[in-house]
Amino acid sequence: MKLPDVSSLFEMKTFVDVAPLGFAVVLFLILVISFRSRATVFCQYLKAMTGVTLSPKEVRRTFKAQGQDGVRTLFLDLIIREDLKTGPLTIPEGAQQTGTTRPISSVRGKIST
Repeated sequence: MKLPDVSSLFEMKTFVDVAPLGFAVVLFLILVISFRSRATVFCQYLKAMTGVTLSPKEVRRTFKAQGQDGVRTLFLDLIIREDLKTGPLTIPEGAQQTGTTRPISSVRGKIST
């Protein structure tokens, strides 16, 4: 019994032979683009959700130097600084406790530890 020639497995004569390779290349390009744009997408999301502006270059630099925890710390520092700029919240007189919440002592016996 003679084994088939291995080189014949890699011959690409028709479009059907080339299509899976082309699809793999397209998926690889999408993967590379998505990894390259992570910092930009993070900064856009941060601006939309919190109003804090951050440059993608700074996020990349922090991620290279300190990793994921460093970016998380940078994010928390920026949120705290932005919150401190606005000052303390003022609670209107009519918005005091409405009685819909129960004191902790009434719930304490119902919590299983």
